[in-house]
Formats: sequence, structure tokens, C-alpha cells
Amino acid sequence: MPISISSIVSALPSEETWGPPTTTDALVDGVPYAPYSKGDKLGRMADWTAEGKDRDGRGGRQQYNRNYRDQQVYGAGTSSLFAVQVAEDESSFSVVDNTRTSTKTRGFGRGGGTVFRGRGRGGRDVRGGRGNYQNSRVGGRGGQQAYLYDQRGGARGGRGNRRFGWKDYDKPQRNRDSSVNIKPDWHMLEEIDFARLSKLNLETSRGEDIDSYGFLYYYDRSYDKPPVKNTERKLNVVDRAAYNVTTSSDPIVQDLAEKDEATIFATDNILSMLMCAPRSVYSWDIVITKHNNKIYLDKRDGSSLDMISVNENAADAPLEASEGNKDSINFPQALALEATFINHNFANQTVMESETSKLEMNHENPFYNPTEETEPLASKAYKYRRFDLSLEKDEDPLHLIVRTEIDAVVKNNISGEDQLLTLKALNEFDHKAQGSGGALDWRTKLTSQRGAVVATEMKNNSCKLARWATQAVLAGADVMKLGFVSRASPKVADKHVILGVVGYDPRKFAEQMNLNLANGWGIVRTIVDMCRNMKEGKYVLVKDPNKPLLRLYEVPAGTFEEDEGEGEVEGTEAGEGEE
Repeated sequence: MPISISSIVSALPSEETWGPPTTTDALVDGVPYAPYSKGDKLGRMADWTAEGKDRDGRGGRQQYNRNYRDQQVYGAGTSSLFAVQVAEDESSFSVVDNTRTSTKTRGFGRGGGTVFRGRGRGGRDVRGGRGNYQNSRVGGRGGQQAYLYDQRGGARGGRGNRRFGWKDYDKPQRNRDSSVNIKPDWHMLEEIDFARLSKLNLETSRGEDIDSYGFLYYYDRSYDKPPVKNTERKLNVVDRAAYNVTTSSDPIVQDLAEKDEATIFATDNILSMLMCAPRSVYSWDIVITKHNNKIYLDKRDGSSLDMISVNENAADAPLEASEGNKDSINFPQALALEATFINHNFANQTVMESETSKLEMNHENPFYNPTEETEPLASKAYKYRRFDLSLEKDEDPLHLIVRTEIDAVVKNNISGEDQLLTLKALNEFDHKAQGSGGALDWRTKLTSQRGAVVATEMKNNSCKLARWATQAVLAGADVMKLGFVSRASPKVADKHVILGVVGYDPRKFAEQMNLNLANGWGIVRTIVDMCRNMKEGKYVLVKDPNKPLLRLYEVPAGTFEEDEGEGEVEGTEAGEGEE
């Protein structure tokens, strides 16, 4: 008699039946059960090569494939026991072709030239149709092309604010020194990071003139013409008396404070540094004094605000002496001193000194004493201007008076009216040296690729150019002249030549740099509000040398007075030695 399979299965006891248990509450030893989909990506049960693949050749951990490194297994939300580490996706591997190929490819942009695409600094096309810069017509003779600047990281297409390249992964971060020695008796009151400062905004008027002092020579237009081939115009040493008196020592400011003309007093040099603080990299400090409900923004004697930085915002900024740089003339301090003297001589050389044709202000220079000075006065006009920083919620108006500077005057070609100028100079030390920031050779590229040269300077000297534009706007200048000065020899720091001069409208130049003046006024108002809520005394605002933040300290009343006295004594002794 044949026996069916069903009869045999039915004859077996129920506890010995085949297949999974009838219940899904728990498996052996209480392990929970959860269903999964056949499409879920599961990890390996055992990977015997994990130890060898744990680290790559450079000593750093490998990055898992972006598509799977954050993915979780289906059902992992019910219990952490199901969290399986996802292995590296094998699809990212490919066969390496070691055969030599040509790096030249045909560009399909405008011009259809040959494009050389590489992985160098900035990642831009060396030659080709469409580059990584966006062209824009700006001021200057003939509508010279320039390149738009992106505040997020220099010229568009660059590396952003990153301080090191991919080859510098193992290099330590630079540790710079503070501009002022923080003493133990200083009490820190506030700490503000640049991210907060960048969000501030305050719309103000263009200001009003209160009074003017000094005189101005007319600008020499021959410097606007490009130099003749194989001839270079030397930058001469022009000894002229120029003054950079701090705010509280200015006699005009003292008279305006007694007349209660404003609540806040500053100079354009100090105020521009505060308004452009988020762009700064090097350390700086401002002394804030509150006296009789008046706030004075001052600078120390010998402060870094008196110096002009070079390539401060470059990706490979000039190295400090302690960082292995053996070329002493390319230290940041040496470059700043060189740039300061270049600007002084450039402003005095590019004007036509004539006593019969000069523009006199309402009053004479308030700092010049003919009985003590042996050098003639430099062309300089001081305009005291007032700005309204009031808000709608303020009961009383809040005014700021700033002392601004004008360097020269020029006749308008069309209307014949006088236009006020500010004269500044950019300097090139060595476009092949460390710290040049990938700058082009000015001697060969300034005439043919002026826009690229200016765009590179906007990237490498973002803070300096923003301050110059801010000072020109504060002074109400009509034109800002930028000179391009280079060393006669890269190894000689005291001989220079003038390669060209370009004029810009200050406000258009600020827009080109993405410089938001309303943000600068918002920063000033925020710092002033902090000081207004504090007791009378002396405070110091310091930019951290290695971090993007500001610190406000309360200091004793006699701070810096002893240092200034010692500096005066040393300066007197040095002067006697020179004589």
C-alpha cells in the first residue's frame, strides 16, 4: 500500500516539525526578529582585508563612499543590534591607465583656443574661452575690463578662505603674535566672532562736511599714460611733512567735542579698520576711551594701523621669520614697512607742486609748525565730516565725526570742475617668491591683462583695498587712484619703479569688491553701543591673531602712557644719533 508524504508529516509530533517557528516574537536567546527587504545593502559578514585597507598611503583614514556611508539597514530603528557598518562601495574602484596622454584639449568657449586644465592653485583655466572669472565693465580709461570679486573667498573660482592647499595637509596652522601684549590685569568683557559681525546692517546718509584744513596740489595726469616701451619711471624719495595724529590728540576734535557736535570721534584710518574687520587676518587693536559721555576711537603709538599690509589675504601669505623664511626683505613686517614708504613717496611724487596753482582749504594745516619743521608740507587736506548713526528707537540722535584725508585734486576733462582724489599704491615684491599669492608679472601683464591683475590683488589684499575704498567714500572723494609699483630688482627692497596708475570711482570699486558699507556701519554701531553701556574709562578692542573674532578688554586708565613716553625718549635719542 503506498504511503503519502502528507500522512508521514501529520504523524510527526508538532514540536519536531520543520521550518521556522510559528511565532515571530523572539528567536533563540531573546534576539528580536525584524523583516528586511532584498534590495537593502548589507555589510560583509567578515572582511579579512579590513586591516590593510584601514589606512591609505598618506596615513589618513579612507573616506567611505558618500552614497552609502550614512545609510542605515532596514529595520535598524527597532534595535541597535541591527546597525551594520556599511562597507566601502567597490564600484568606486576602477582600473588605472598608466599610459601617457596629452594634456592639451580643444576649448569650445569663446575664442576656441587651446585650454590647459590643471589642478593648480585656484583651479582656473590658464588659456581658453570661458574662465572662472566673470567679466564686468568698470571705470577707468576705455572701460577697462575687470573681474568681479566674491567675498566668500576672493575671486570666483578660487579656493575660498582656505589657508592651505591639498599638499599641505600635514602642515601645522600658523601661530601669529598679537598686535598688543595682553596683560594679566586686563579684564575681558566681550568676545565677538566675525560670523556675527557679517550679519549686521545699518543704513546711513553720505555725511556732511563740518570744516576743512590744509591744501591740495593738482595731480599730474602724465602718470595715467602707460610707460613707453623699455623705459620705467623710478619712484623717488620725496621728503615731505605728513601727520597721522590719533583722535584724542587732534586739537580740532577737542574743540568739536567741547561744542557737543557729536558723541563719537574717530579718524578714517581707525574707522575703516573697524568697518572692514571681517576681512582682516592679521592682529590689530583699537583703544577706546569714554570720557564725559564722549567716545574716542584711538590708536597706540607705533600701532599696526599705521602700517600697510602686503598679501594679507593670500592663500600662501608671507611667512614669519620663525617659520623658516630666510629672505629677510620678504617678512610680513619688512613688506609692510616697504609698502608704507612706497605709499608716502607715491602720493608726493604724482602731484605738481606749485604755489600758484593749488587748492586751499578753509583753514591751514592744524598740525604743522613752521618753527619746528624743516621739511615742506605734503599735499594733504583734512575734512571733518559728520555721520548720523541714529536708529528709530533712539530718543536722542547719535552722531559720529570722522577726520578724513584727501591727497590731491584734478580738473574734470568735461566740466572743468575740481575733483578730489585719494592716491594709493599697490606694490609687487616678487611674483615668483613665496607669499606672492599667485600674482601675475606686472611688467608683462599690467597693460594687456589689467583686469586679471586687479582681480588677483582683490583676492590677496582684500582687507587693504576695502579699507582704501572705505576711506575714499568717508572722505567724499570723487576718484581713487591706484598706482602699481614694483621693485627694480626682486632682491632689492629700496628701489622701485612706477608701472602704471588706474583711477576708480570709490563706490563702484566697493561694489566690485562686494564691500557692504551698511555692514561696516552696523559693526561701528554695535561696538559703540557696548561702550555706551559701560562706565567711563579705557578699553581695548583686539583682533585675535589666529581666530576670526574680536575681544573687548577693560584696561587701567594709565595703560600705554608709559610705553608712549619710552618711545618718545628712544626716538629723540635716535634722532640725535642720526644728526
